[in-house]
This record gives sequence, structure tokens and C-alpha cells, in this order.
Amino acid sequence: MSGKSTGTMTVTLDGSNKSAKLPLITGTIGPAVADIRKLYGELGVFTFDPGYGATASCDSKITYIDGDEGILLHRGYPIEQLAEHSTFLEVAHLLLNGELPNEQELRQFQQGVTMHTMLHEQLRSFFNGFRRDAHPMAVLCGVVGALSAFYHDSLDINNPEHRRISAFRLIAKIPTIAAWAYKYSIGQPFMFPRNDLRYAENFLYMMNAVPAEPYHVNPILARAMDRILILHADHEQNASTSTVRLAGSTGANPFACIAAGIASLWGPAHGGANEAVLKMLAEIGHVDHIPDFIEKVKDKNSSIRLMGFGHRVYKNYDPRAKIMQQTCHEVLRELGIKDDPLLDLAVELESIALKDDYFISKKLYPNVDFYSGIILKAMGFPTQMFTVLFAVARTVGWISQWQEMMEDPSQRIGRPRQIYTGAPARDYVPIERRKKHN
Repeated sequence: MSGKSTGTMTVTLDGSNKSAKLPLITGTIGPAVADIRKLYGELGVFTFDPGYGATASCDSKITYIDGDEGILLHRGYPIEQLAEHSTFLEVAHLLLNGELPNEQELRQFQQGVTMHTMLHEQLRSFFNGFRRDAHPMAVLCGVVGALSAFYHDSLDINNPEHRRISAFRLIAKIPTIAAWAYKYSIGQPFMFPRNDLRYAENFLYMMNAVPAEPYHVNPILARAMDRILILHADHEQNASTSTVRLAGSTGANPFACIAAGIASLWGPAHGGANEAVLKMLAEIGHVDHIPDFIEKVKDKNSSIRLMGFGHRVYKNYDPRAKIMQQTCHEVLRELGIKDDPLLDLAVELESIALKDDYFISKKLYPNVDFYSGIILKAMGFPTQMFTVLFAVARTVGWISQWQEMMEDPSQRIGRPRQIYTGAPARDYVPIERRKKHN
């Protein structure tokens, strides 16, 4: 525990003379937390916090979020500055190592990633075991989990060098796996990575190129992709990151842990949100239907939800969304898209929602998923690849969080408690004496 003790909080159990003094701990910034680890031993009670929304599961130096103020910091640096001035691999180095790299460190880091972009040739044949219509997230989850069967030389989680090599391998290979999952689904040949291209450029090349003709990466689109990766690189202790940490607490190898994170990310309430945005737009159908749709959203008795607006953490404007909005308009301008009904619909919905008192009062601003879905649609990515793109970006955050956890001497296996609401203790009844249950 690296936080500072700043006092105590006394908890008294009503109807008894028992009380417990809980240490108050503060981090560098953010609210104080009560250390409840001795609560059960002193009072005989646990805490109840479904979804862990009010519980700190760890202390971390990687990412800080202030949802009320719309602040996102990576190692202290505002996300706005990183997205404006850094590359994704600079941010990856920052998350993994704690500091932005100098020129020599960045070259070495880039080389370390580039050395591992190829996939084992036998792993290539692994794709043939999937149906052609398999969701790319299913393929990504399966292939990443299979990496531990190919790289036995780096599975000792207690060896810092093994952890370093595994980090490079995962950051380098997941874009290749993701692009090949897409190519496999559309029946095109796999494109091998090119070491002369930068990270985002290489990913776009593997996604879009074909052997029959040359492919030139559009620098505007490459920068947009790089920015998308930066904005999704890490987001504190969200569901998938917590999954990675929980799996890692058992001593599982990093490939298995990241595969678990990918599975968690797949959920529509998490990484699938940008895909849900486009499904919502398709259901609205036309700009003329927006007023009716918004009225249904406002109706408490309606099941219609506004996807891509608001956020579980941010009660202000998502700081990533501001950058993504700018990137969105840059991409649309570069591609000269003027007659895509879905994109026209998204732009109009954004405009209306930003001016509507109902959404303003409830702080339902467009979030990062709203704009990223539009950008990826404009760049030609099918909706089923959206969450895959998210996983490519978030891998560096997962690895950073996993590595930090492995270096924490206070790390213990994760073991949440529960409130048991089932049947009380009862004796076994022979089958011939059991009553019929309704």
C-alpha cells in the first residue's frame, strides 16, 4: 500500500458496544478511502457493494479519473496533451514504465515492439479452426489465449525479464491477430506486418492491403487511428481491467489474463458500446425520426436508450470525447463523405443533444464511444471489428496494470465476499419422500 495514512474513521455497530477504527488512506490526488480489511475481524460484518462502485480494489500509479470534473490522467499527464502530442507507443512506454521516453528510449521501445509483430507460423493455421462467420472477438479471444501454448520461454510471472518480453509480444502481436481475424472473416489472404511502418500505419496496412496491388496508408487516417488507440489505452479499474487483475491474482500467465480481459471487454455494456451506437442510429433510420426518438428517450416508461451519451464514471463531458469529436470531423473532411445517411444522422443527433436542456441537465454528453463508432464507420471498419479495435488499444493498459500488480508485494488472490440469500441448512431427503415443487 503506497497511500498515506491520514487519520481514522470510527464505525459503531448499533445495538452493541462494539466499534472499529478504520485507517483513512489518501493517494496523490482524489478522495480518501477507509481501509476496511479488519472490519470483519473487529465487528463481524462485511461491506456490500455490488459492482464495486464504491470500493478501491487496489492502489495504482497508472491512471487517475475525476468523473465530476472530466479529468483523465495517465501517470499524471492529461489525456488531452498525450493525444495531441504523443504517439501510441510513447503512451504505451509511459503506462508500462512510468515516464515518457526520451528519443533513445523510444527507439529501443519501438524496436522491441517491432521485433515481435510476426506470428508463429503454426499459430497462423490456428485460424482455420474457426468458422468463417465467427465474430472477430471470438477469434481474438481464442488466439490470444493460445499464445501461451507457443511461448513457453516467457511464462514465469515472477521473472521480470519474462514479464517484459510478454508485454512486448502482446502489444506487438495483437494488432496482427486482430487484422488476420478480419481478413479471415472476409476470405482475403493474411497480410504480414511491415517493419518499416509505424504501429497505427502497420495495423491499417494489415487490415486493408491485398497482395495484388500496392497500398499506401493515408497519414490523416493513420493519425486518427493512433489517436483512437491513445484514447482507449487505459481507463483505471474498469470491468475488463479488473478481470485481468483478478485472473492475474491467481498466478495465471499474462496471455491467459489478457484473453480474460478480451472476453470481458466483449460485453455490450463495456467495449461493445460503440457498436451499439451504430445499431441505435440504424434503428432511428433517418434524420426526420430524431425528434420522435428523443421523445421516447425522455419517456420514463419507454425502454429506448440513448447509446453513446453519458458515462458510468464521467458526470461531466468525457475528456476523450472532445478529442474524438475533433478527430471525427478531421476524418470526415479528409474522406469527403457527404452522402452517408448514418453519418449524417449521427452528426445531427450530436447537434440536437448538445443543445437540448433535458440532456444538458442530466449531463448526457456524447462520450468517446459515440464518436469512435462514427470514425470507424467512415474509415470502412465493419461494426463487428469495433470492439476488436478497442482490445488492440486496451492491451497496453491491461499489461501495465497486470505488471504493476505482479510487482506489488501486498498482492493477494482476489476473493470477493457475498450475502448468501439461499436456503438455510437442511437435511437430505430421500427421493421417495420428496414433495412435488411448483
